[in-house]
Amino acid sequence: MALQEDFRRQEMNTPFAAPVLSQSRRTRSTPYSERVLAAGAKAFTVYNHMLLPSVFRSLEEDYWHLTEKVQLWDVSAQRQIELAGPDAMRLAQLMTPRDITTKFDIGQCKYAPLVDQHGGMLNDPVIIHVAEDRLWLSIADSDVLLWAKGLALGFGLDVDVTEPDVFPLAVQGPLAEELVADVFGEEARNIRFFRSELLQFNGIDLRVARSGWSKQGGFEIYLDVPAMAHDLWDALWLAGQKYDVRAGGPNLIERIESGLLSFGNDMTPMNTPLECGLDKYCALDSDIEFIGKQALLKQREAGVPRRLYGLVLNGDPVHPATAPWTVFQSDVPVGYVTSAVYSPRFGRNIAFAMLSVDHTDFSSTIAVEDEHGNATDGYITELPFDTLALEDQLTA
Repeated sequence: MALQEDFRRQEMNTPFAAPVLSQSRRTRSTPYSERVLAAGAKAFTVYNHMLLPSVFRSLEEDYWHLTEKVQLWDVSAQRQIELAGPDAMRLAQLMTPRDITTKFDIGQCKYAPLVDQHGGMLNDPVIIHVAEDRLWLSIADSDVLLWAKGLALGFGLDVDVTEPDVFPLAVQGPLAEELVADVFGEEARNIRFFRSELLQFNGIDLRVARSGWSKQGGFEIYLDVPAMAHDLWDALWLAGQKYDVRAGGPNLIERIESGLLSFGNDMTPMNTPLECGLDKYCALDSDIEFIGKQALLKQREAGVPRRLYGLVLNGDPVHPATAPWTVFQSDVPVGYVTSAVYSPRFGRNIAFAMLSVDHTDFSSTIAVEDEHGNATDGYITELPFDTLALEDQLTA
């Protein structure tokens, strides 16, 4: 309520020199939102119809703190789609080319692209095996709930498809393990990467996974008791004072440096997992049944026409890409930039770009024109960015 009142005051008192976000029941706040505002959130984005904090002090200052300390991220917008029932695993397997029917222990997490009948990407959740015949799809920004419900009905599956009230809180950064162990106990240190365990907080079992949308290390706490949100935040905040804890969120600089792709930006339903470099998550030669299998097999046989690459761009710091930027090689358009940012660590602009395989030459420079007609040049790299190679080129 306080969050809604804060936005309402901004709407009433701001002369619209700076736009504000108009809230309604369609754009939901979260159980942590009051704490997020108190921590100084300066910007939000809307993700799965929910507020997701994006900037606190500044994009760059948040970045340096994330790579050196520890942050609390309100990632409630990372909604959970629950599949429960005898056919839960079959439904999940129909949705993804990754083989999730074998070697998938309870508590384990698996990254899994979801595709349609044409092999186009619909989402790229982490699937969590929370219990026998029960899965959570921890989704990116698209309406997977409707797709899953439609498939369950169309295939006549014995499965309930719901969006439970689960509100993830991420603890990210090199000191994340210390902080989570202080609050949840030493057993938190034993959780392996992409595994989860039930750990107690105030006498309640909460699912804690070693995961998160950064390469700095950390955990995600899946709170399914919304009334405990402030207690959970406050406990982590208080214990984190000795680690210089701050509020944060998925950071554009850190994710591009780390090669983390964003659904809706770097991959859309117009792209297949093969084009996005997700080949290892596509079990095309197995016996599993999934929607889009024939389309992906056909594309692999014909040859993938385009792929995601990295770019290093010259010139002044770029602004984040809000529209595709055209990439040229020898004055010929060869693709487009999907995400871009200035890297303070390397002192260069770095970007992801979807480029034609047949017309991409690593030995030649490229030119890029943004949505405002501004031009710069640079070169192509493989993904993820090779840090040592990048440093060598910058110091040569």
